[in-house]
Amino acid sequence: MAKRKVSRSIVVAAPPKVVFDILADPRAHPEFDGSGSVRGLVSGPDRLEHGSRFGMEMRLGLPYRMTNSVVEFEEGRLIAWKHLGPHIWRWELEPIAGGRTRVIETFDYSPAGFGAFLYQLLGYPVRNAQGIEATLPRLRQLAESRV
Repeated sequence: MAKRKVSRSIVVAAPPKVVFDILADPRAHPEFDGSGSVRGLVSGPDRLEHGSRFGMEMRLGLPYRMTNSVVEFEEGRLIAWKHLGPHIWRWELEPIAGGRTRVIETFDYSPAGFGAFLYQLLGYPVRNAQGIEATLPRLRQLAESRV
């Protein structure tokens, strides 16, 4: 694990475009979320792009709503969003021979500065690693079902 980043990867038997189309569709997020916290789209575009804002129904113990903004975007290769907190959820796609894709999901809390200590104290890196490890196989299954 890189300092102040939690990252995992998986190989998907689908081209990057298929995977990216799922990630860029906020309505699909509850389908592949393995953390159990993403419940549904409240507001936002059908397809995300740089600067897009989208609201999600969430649940971590209690239900709440979260508005995210896309802060990094490269069509077919990279998409990342954040909300009020300083951390970023990042998805990177690397094409692999045979029409496959390496998907790297990262919880990047390096922008938190000194607050990163609080993230660690509250156990966010460990919990988010578990969520990523549950999310990636779900994303793989969803993407491969669309090929």
